[in-house]
Amino acid sequence: MEQLVRVGELARNFRETKLSTLKPPQDFFDHRQISRPGNMNEATSRITYNTRHFSGNYLLIILVLAAYAMLTNPLLLIALAFLAGGFAAINKFAPDPVQMGSQTITQKHLYTGLFVIGLPLLWWSSPVSTFFWLVGSSSILILGHACLMEPGVESEYSGVEGV
Repeated sequence: MEQLVRVGELARNFRETKLSTLKPPQDFFDHRQISRPGNMNEATSRITYNTRHFSGNYLLIILVLAAYAMLTNPLLLIALAFLAGGFAAINKFAPDPVQMGSQTITQKHLYTGLFVIGLPLLWWSSPVSTFFWLVGSSSILILGHACLMEPGVESEYSGVEGV
């Protein structure tokens, strides 16, 4: 129960800090602000500004792509569920050594068995290629959007201080 409260607090904190910076879809998908940058310096300044301005939207894109990657790779989902469930089950149901006949089974033995089965299953589910797909696809989408979107008028006045 205490862990659920802690997870709830983490989710609330994440929502308040990161997702509070979400810009409305009208701003994020404003086709009138799309243009090709004139040179590399302009592209770099656009990327710098837009990655700060749309940081919540870009984080949401990464989360959606990660969910898509997990759902389209069911073996990875099964392997992660097996490992997480195994850890939880060993910690909950077998904290003390168990005597079975002449053998004593400890948590160390159970974790070894979990790793012997779980790690090859995890490796077979290709988490590395899924990770690199996620990095590549989110980089292309985010950098492409940040490079093509012109900064808003408010960026012109960001360095001006009020009197």
